[in-house]
Amino acid sequence: MSVKRRTFLQGAAGAVGLAMAQAALSKLAYAQGAAGTLRIAIAKPAGNLDPQSHYAIWAIQDLMFEPLVKYGKGGQIEPCLATDWTIEDGGKTLHLTLRQGVKFQDGTVFDAASCRWNLERWMGRDQFSWMNCSKYFESLDVVDDYHITLHFKEPVLALMQELSYTRPPRFLSPKSVDADGKFVQPVGTGPWRQISADDTQSVFEHYDEYWGDKPTYERLEAKVVPDPRSRVAALRTGEIDLVGGFWIAPLTPEEGKQLEAAGFNVVVDPGNVTLVMAFNPDRAEALKDQQVRKAISIGVDRAAISQALYHGYAKPAGSLFSSALPYAGTQHDAPVRDVAEASALLEKAGWTGSPIRSKDGKPLTLEMVVSPDAVPGSRVIAEVIQSEMKEIGIDLIVRSVDHASKHTDMLEGKYDLGFFLTYGAPYDPFGSVVALCLSTFKNDVEGKLVTDPVNLDPLINAATDATGDQIEPAIQKVYDWLYDNDAIAPLVYVPSIWAHSKRVQGFTSPVTEYDMPYENIVLAE
Repeated sequence: MSVKRRTFLQGAAGAVGLAMAQAALSKLAYAQGAAGTLRIAIAKPAGNLDPQSHYAIWAIQDLMFEPLVKYGKGGQIEPCLATDWTIEDGGKTLHLTLRQGVKFQDGTVFDAASCRWNLERWMGRDQFSWMNCSKYFESLDVVDDYHITLHFKEPVLALMQELSYTRPPRFLSPKSVDADGKFVQPVGTGPWRQISADDTQSVFEHYDEYWGDKPTYERLEAKVVPDPRSRVAALRTGEIDLVGGFWIAPLTPEEGKQLEAAGFNVVVDPGNVTLVMAFNPDRAEALKDQQVRKAISIGVDRAAISQALYHGYAKPAGSLFSSALPYAGTQHDAPVRDVAEASALLEKAGWTGSPIRSKDGKPLTLEMVVSPDAVPGSRVIAEVIQSEMKEIGIDLIVRSVDHASKHTDMLEGKYDLGFFLTYGAPYDPFGSVVALCLSTFKNDVEGKLVTDPVNLDPLINAATDATGDQIEPAIQKVYDWLYDNDAIAPLVYVPSIWAHSKRVQGFTSPVTEYDMPYENIVLAE
């Protein structure tokens, strides 16, 4: 099987037209002279910017470090530091053509040698085995100065998608490290060069020798504003120009509505992250019964959650992933709350009586663990669900914990019901399916959304082993199993909310929650 780059770009004509128009505007503005400073809020200091570490804000790394390929709208794979590629041998061989004329911000030439140096910093190493392209890496051949070939022991599922990640695949100058190979300073090939950084802000200026479309303004300041209310106030007073993003400096829907009413531009992206309610049958015997799981699921009013917590910005979810993602599978309508049917299911399962149902002398009491720090708004959602469960005879106890305790409890299975967030683009669908649902995959952070070694694992393994036209039907079998068994309860597709001043023109929300939305912006001074 041979897959050429152009097969990834089919169907993108409309998006290309829009991009061309935006690029023309940017080039015109740059030709007239780049000037001005864009001030963006970030919730915490940027951190260690080494692309092979896991501590920095992704969006800050995105400003400086570029990948071989970019993840575009709808999962389209687009050229970046690689201009062309061919996948052969059923997915075990990747031929790459590197972009010529690219220099790192310290003057070092980007070529096959610097590309190899970067890839060998992480490919094939145990700490990055969560990525298939690292797990199955075998060898790398330098063909000439601008062509390399990667060999893998096994076919790599979503290979090009993995190479678009913010870390570890992004490229830094070989001079960014000391004699021992330890990261010293952030130097990439990207459009922005860091000139200072401390606990209050990170400051960047545009890189004059950047190979691509240059920013239309000369400076970008990422200002640290930890408190959400202070971020809103800073936008109102003109201290910042742009705020938002799920991971960068999130705005609540209520804050978005307030800013919209105050005359600020508010952009709501449907998002590609799903809030999912998990069942833990290993701890709660009642949840082993599919009828009980389904009763709980249809006992939840997703539309009410969307309206009350997200002010209508969030779309109720009926599937694990939204159609914004590739290989998202059949899209089911979100369940409509049905108290009568939920009650009938519980009766059929042997849970009877009121106001709290019981079976064999045991009350139907369940504990939901939430952390507003880990999942914003989860306490409010849990209290809404608590009230709804009471109507169908379930005593739901809500236990609120901090971020660290939430992860510990989920890992150790100390919950009956809990909330999970899928990873979103570019990691999904396979990132969340493998990390959260495959029992043999070690996940020391979130724990597991659902596992079934006998029935679900073989389906996931078949999906990850599939190639070409077999991928879609194989991953659909995973979705079908989750849906047919009421194994999980998707609640809403979480929106990404941005707000900006009138000074910012041409803003578009980023493709993923890990990107900084600096492109296409023109500042009105």
